[in-house]
Formats: sequence, C-alpha cells, structure tokens
Amino acid sequence: MGSDLVLYIVVATALAFDFTNGFHDTANAIATSISTRALSPRAAVLMSAVLNFAGAFVSLSVAATVAKGIVEPGGITQTIVFGGLIGAIAWNLATWWFGLPSSSSHALIGGMVGSAFVAKGPSAILGDGILEKVVLPAVIAPILAFVVAGISILVAYRIVGRQRPGLVNRGYRLGQIVTGSLFSLAHGTNDAQKTMGIITLALIAHGDLSSASFHVPTWVVICSASAIALGTYSGGWRIIRTMGSRIIKMDPAQGFSAQGAGAAVVLTASHLGFPLSTTHVISGGVMGAGAAKRLSAVRWGLAGNIALAWVLTLPCAAVIGGAAYGLCSIFGSDAAGVIVVSLLVIGLLAAAFGSRVRRGPAITAEA
Repeated sequence: MGSDLVLYIVVATALAFDFTNGFHDTANAIATSISTRALSPRAAVLMSAVLNFAGAFVSLSVAATVAKGIVEPGGITQTIVFGGLIGAIAWNLATWWFGLPSSSSHALIGGMVGSAFVAKGPSAILGDGILEKVVLPAVIAPILAFVVAGISILVAYRIVGRQRPGLVNRGYRLGQIVTGSLFSLAHGTNDAQKTMGIITLALIAHGDLSSASFHVPTWVVICSASAIALGTYSGGWRIIRTMGSRIIKMDPAQGFSAQGAGAAVVLTASHLGFPLSTTHVISGGVMGAGAAKRLSAVRWGLAGNIALAWVLTLPCAAVIGGAAYGLCSIFGSDAAGVIVVSLLVIGLLAAAFGSRVRRGPAITAEA
C-alpha cells in the first residue's frame, strides 16, 4: 500500500513538473511573436498550448533517453525519482521568479543525477550518456542556432532590403505564426517526453514495467501532453518579457529567423533522441539574429546572466535533488519521507506565492 501511495505522489509530482516546464518555457515558443506583435499574448499562448499537446505524440526518442540513458534504470527507486523531480521543480520556480530563461530539461536531468548519486553513489550515473546526450548538445545547440539565425537574418535583409518596411514587416509577422507554430510543436516533441521518461522510470521502480524493454503507456503520453499544454497556456510572463524584448529590440524579420532556426534545431534533436534545452536554443537564435544586425544590438550583460543560469542549472538542481532524497531517507520509510517532503514543499510554495499575490504581480500579459 505504501509503495502504491508513493507511486501516486511521484506521478503527481512529475505532472506538476511538466506544468512548470510548460509555463517556464512558454517564452521559448512565443515571446518573439508577442514582442513583434505578430500575435496577441492570449492567441500566442493558446496556439502554443495546442501545438505543445500535439507535439508530445510525434516521437518517443527523447523519453527513451531520459528513462534509460541518464541513470541506471534497474537501480532506481521511486524515492530517487521523487527527489529528482523536487530538484527540477525548485530550480524552475527559482529561475522563473527572477525572470531568467533557464533549462527545464537540465533542471530535471540535474535533479535526477543528484538524487541518484546520493542514493546509490556514482555507479548509478551513466556518465557517457550524460556527456553524449546532454552536455555536448547543450554546448553545440545554442551555437548552431546562433549561427543559423544570424545567417538567416542577413539573407532576409538582403532579399527585402529595398522593399517598403510596412509590407516587409507584415509579411514576416505572418511568417512568425508559421515558425512559432513549428517551435511550439518542437517544444512539445522534446520537452513533454522528458516527463514521460521520468514517469516510466517510476513505473519500472514500482515493478509495473520491465527495465529490459522500454515502453511508455498511452495514459502517460496523454497525461504528460495535457500537463505541459496547461502549463503553457498559463503563460510565464516574466520570462516572456526577458526573451521577447530585453535581450534585443526585435523586429519581425529577426523574430522569424530566431524561431525558424530554433525549430529546425529542436526538431532534429528530438528525432535523434537528444533531450535538448529549448531555452538554450531559442536564446541562441535570438542573440544570433540580433548580433548579425550589429553586435551592440544584443544586451550582452543580460545574455551573460542567462548563460550563468545555464551553467548553474545542472549542479544546483542536482544539489536540491540530492538534498530532497536525503530528507526523505531520514524518515526511514519511502512513504513517510515522500509525504513529509511533499507537504513541506507545498507549504513553502504557498507561503512564497501568497506573499507575491499580496504584493501584486510584477508584470501583466500585455507587458
């Protein structure tokens, strides 16, 4: 009975992470469209939510990587999965609070690595998988998006350089609807699968699935797709502001180039099974589209803060995930520890968000 209760809590926590992933990463798909007025804020988040849901059904390659390629699935317990999820949720909420577009993907992977390390030691960590599937793509993807977006904007300006600005801007705003849609679909394809992989790990630990053969149940796909879509629709307005207007002052052509480059990179990574950070990719695309116009167009100080958040994500989420597992283990029973930590986290969130509500919101949807 206790094991079943832990499974229910872990699945609920995984879906809560998926929700935070959605509202934390909403900016990745739609901030540029809102900034250039290609779409209204509500129309943009609705479009993105629908396509995030649809994207979750496109592929399961990333889910397989998260379930089998980061930690040793045979030695994972439900409490380890729970600790990793707490680490990911805590880091997502912390960076959202300060408006920094960090990686939900790396927060989840970091949380899982930290929790597994504290529980089982280094033998539970698949170092080669982390290097090949996480670290190298994290370095290459934003650089690739930066270069592709930069080349795209130079080509775009050369093609339309002598056209009337009003006509050009209208055309690129229409194009942004297409590229924004593609990026939202790509985001669902890559990010929703991470939660599927985590829930599958919990089911393996519970004994419902075999670690020898990978299979994501249909109900897991539907629940994960729904959670990330609902999170996306709720909108992470703080990060939307940072991504859409604070890194560069964006025109429609730059928005089109950044979104198009980002969608191409993320869709390719999803096909190859890399759990990529869509935040890293779109940030690289936005910076590339700005820098290609002129280097001074990019607010490099803010870009440096974002890069620092990227670097800190894996280790910080790992520390929190390890601490969450350690706190659970103090109580000696999986069920007791998980319940106590769950209540503690809920209490802390209620206190933090209650104080924010009393102070009033920092930004509105139209900002």
